[in-house]
Amino acid sequence: MSTSVVGRAGAPGRILVRAPNWIGEQVLAYPFFHYLRHAFPRAHITAACVPWVESVQFRVLLDEVVVLPKREGHSPLARLRAIEGAARMLRKAGPWDLGVCLPNSLSSAWIMFRAGVRVRRGYKRDGRGMLLDEGLPWDAAASTHRAEAYVLLLPPEARPDRPIEEFWGTPPGNDLGPGLPGVAARFDPSRHWPEAEPIDPPHGPYWVLAPGSKAESRRWPEEYFAALARLIAEETGWTGIIVGGPGEGAVALRLSKDPGLKLLDWTGRGTVASYWRLFAGARFTVSNDSGLAHVASLCGSPVQIVWGAGDPRRTKPLGPGTVRIAFNPVPCWPCERNTCSQPQATQVQCLRGILPEI
Repeated sequence: MSTSVVGRAGAPGRILVRAPNWIGEQVLAYPFFHYLRHAFPRAHITAACVPWVESVQFRVLLDEVVVLPKREGHSPLARLRAIEGAARMLRKAGPWDLGVCLPNSLSSAWIMFRAGVRVRRGYKRDGRGMLLDEGLPWDAAASTHRAEAYVLLLPPEARPDRPIEEFWGTPPGNDLGPGLPGVAARFDPSRHWPEAEPIDPPHGPYWVLAPGSKAESRRWPEEYFAALARLIAEETGWTGIIVGGPGEGAVALRLSKDPGLKLLDWTGRGTVASYWRLFAGARFTVSNDSGLAHVASLCGSPVQIVWGAGDPRRTKPLGPGTVRIAFNPVPCWPCERNTCSQPQATQVQCLRGILPEI
């Protein structure tokens, strides 16, 4: 086993982690934070994150969460000011013995460099290799699951000797027989997200619908969700709860107006973490390939994902809730583009070929 700079110098006392910028990737970083805390139980571990993932930071595994300042405007100068402001904030909160950049951006490494982090780890991408003391090649990690890629960024002495697929173990009641023990038995949102005000679920059986996604190439057509909700209502009589942020408000309003769908609009009711109790009690969740699919699975809900342009080999939710994926492998799939590049006649066929009746 190779020895890192940290290993040669002794266990780090203060560790800074630049957390992922997206909800789904933050959830996939849970094994990284688990193993980091296990390896360095006495270290002071701080996560630096953007505002929209603050609510899903894993507080039990951290000593502190620092929210980076928002960028004021869209100009290059505004971006530079935000980056320098974040570096000053973190330098003031230091000193830092070890820093790990989970995002692959140049700015995340630059912020750690400017913050005076003594040893900086990350993947050598986006031209940032000179800013990293312990830069890892991206080629090998590019083909692995994102959770595994994050775990590989741990110092060698902190890396687990078990594959990432065994993190939660084998859930009971599946095709593989009785549950097999994993690294973590379960995820407790009430402990990890104590600042979230949980939304109480409705009385009686219900399911959850998460129809949103930032990328158009990952959004199932609205009329398909409506058709699926009608089938579920006719077969089970269960109420469906639509969740999401303000961006999903318009589609949620339209879907909830049709009484035959038995859908309630509960979008925009709190932070992402506020929905944990709703996910935990749901019969199942139906979602696009989005951050909420990861949150639902982490909270234990069975999740059915309508999968678009992404690559499930790299970003499929890990669980512990059972995850099933519906996908249509057209010749251009998976392109991992946010916008479909196909001609108008064949736009997002990877999604349009997945029918509600299946």
